[in-house]
Amino acid sequence: MKVVIIKYNAGNIRSVLFALERIGVNAVVTDDHNEIRSADRVIFPGVGEASSAMQYLKEKGLDTLICSLTQPVLGICLGMQLMCSHSEENNTTCLGIFDQKVKLFPSRGLKVPQIGWNNITNLKSNLLKSVPENAYMYFVHSYYVENCENAIATTDYVQKYSSAVHKNNFYAVQFHPEKSGELGQKILENFIREI
Repeated sequence: MKVVIIKYNAGNIRSVLFALERIGVNAVVTDDHNEIRSADRVIFPGVGEASSAMQYLKEKGLDTLICSLTQPVLGICLGMQLMCSHSEENNTTCLGIFDQKVKLFPSRGLKVPQIGWNNITNLKSNLLKSVPENAYMYFVHSYYVENCENAIATTDYVQKYSSAVHKNNFYAVQFHPEKSGELGQKILENFIREI
């Protein structure tokens, strides 16, 4: 099985690579369109800022490529937000795979960004197979995806929001499975072997 991680200017690719290696998967990191198209699984990770990431994707033609993919695709953190229609972060038009807006957390007495462990609830989909309800995952983010019909997991921080979404062949998680211990590793394994 060929697994590709999309290479672009939004970090954390190395930690995803290492997490995949721990489950016996050697992934290719590339921005080559043919390599990405020929993959069995595509991972679209990201840490960073939405508008500069989208600008880079457009410059490389990766914006239209990602939307056209038909194999299973997994967005992680910023990758999930970029798969939505719009982000409040610098008023950014995103890929529009999920028809959802990405909003800045109101502080309401809690620290923004949310950094650390929080639980995921209302779990659906094979992506989360064998992950228990209320499992804890590791989050680092100031922006969130509204709770929506595509949600396959929700989390409560300031308010309830979608911490994982699914539509057709596209899956995305706001948390970092690659930094979430054994259960996070299980989610990556599910993406490779259960989807």
